[in-house]
Amino acid sequence: MNWSAEAEQSLKEVPFFVRPAVRRRIESMAQECQLESIDSTFYAEARAKFAKR
Repeated sequence: MNWSAEAEQSLKEVPFFVRPAVRRRIESMAQECQLESIDSTFYAEARAKFAKR
């Protein structure tokens, strides 16, 4: 899965010990939406969905 530079930078704000799980979940969500890459907009939307849980 391709990540934009902005999305990668945003991911680095996540604590290192949960970052791999967050990355996998966001990539899974992107695949469900049939996206080939993750940009900062999709990343923000995905994180907002996490916050609702």
